[in-house]
Amino acid sequence: MPRVRTLTALAVTLATIAATAAYASAGNENDATAVANARVSLSQAVQTAEQHVHGRASKAEYEHTRQGWAYDVEVVNGQKVFDVKVDARDGSVLASTTDRTDHDDQGDETD
Repeated sequence: MPRVRTLTALAVTLATIAATAAYASAGNENDATAVANARVSLSQAVQTAEQHVHGRASKAEYEHTRQGWAYDVEVVNGQKVFDVKVDARDGSVLASTTDRTDHDDQGDETD
């Protein structure tokens, strides 16, 4: 009986490791290659964000959010900076907030 428990525990451990590896490899997709699957192009997302806050885009990123894949577009209007999230599936604006400070996204000393 102890041998059956040991084999069962080993099988469960191996299954967990396999599932974790499969999940991790699916989550390691590079944002740059993932954009090829977007229905909305980067230029369309930038245009949508610029029209939404009546400004000019200064930076845009393609990222995975809780809502799915989206573009995060930083748009300048006068002295204000807005972070506009545009859905990569349908081009709708998911969120638009005033960016009070420039967060250090890249880990360098200055942006």
